[in-house]
Amino acid sequence: MTDLKNLALTASAVLLAVLILATLVRAVIGPRFTDRVIAVNMINTMAVAIIAILSVRLKQDFLVDVALVYALLSFLTVVVMTRLVLVRHWRKCRKTEPTDAKKEAEEHAE
Repeated sequence: MTDLKNLALTASAVLLAVLILATLVRAVIGPRFTDRVIAVNMINTMAVAIIAILSVRLKQDFLVDVALVYALLSFLTVVVMTRLVLVRHWRKCRKTEPTDAKKEAEEHAE
């Protein structure tokens, strides 16, 4: 039974590693910045899962704590990246806004 459990844990860790590589390709190729943010989030989530699997496989309890800390850092990374996307979007909107405001001011001046 232990051999089967170890085999299943190892196979799932290898599968997650392959999926991380596929997601990394998507992060590099992704046409939009939001695609890259989601890909990085998925990579971090799969890394947390691998750490949890290794915790069970190696029978090391401290790896669960490492996985929790990594998950918190991953969350903060996504929040910061999302904030960057929003700021970038706001700046784009602000650049186009003054021309519209000038047109309105000219219309009201007449």
